Amino acid sequence: MLSLSVSQRRDLKARAHALNPVVIIGNAGLTPAVLDEIERSLKSHDLLKIRVMNDDREVREAMLQEISELLNAGPVQHIGKILVIYRPLEIPIAKPPKRRTGKSLTKKQIGSKGPGKK
Repeated sequence: MLSLSVSQRRDLKARAHALNPVVIIGNAGLTPAVLDEIERSLKSHDLLKIRVMNDDREVREAMLQEISELLNAGPVQHIGKILVIYRPLEIPIAKPPKRRTGKSLTKKQIGSKGPGKK
């Protein structure tokens, strides 16, 4: 299971606020098919909201721990029937190319690139 610091968890909660649940766990519980779907979702999204249809808080808490352990994810939040988990993406996101470092522009070149000119 991935361990998260308090500040990481706080930042992830803020990011998760705008997300919609991607996976819904129904009355059948945490089946292998549901775990596979969560795994697939974690491969494309690092932060994931999961809605659980069970009314028992202890069962939902156990599901959060089980998901975190089986999928090597970090539990971020359990609020109501919503679980939030985090796992960093395996594929690093490409950085934008560096700017060309060459000669600086002259005043004439800067003036020719003024507003309305192409």
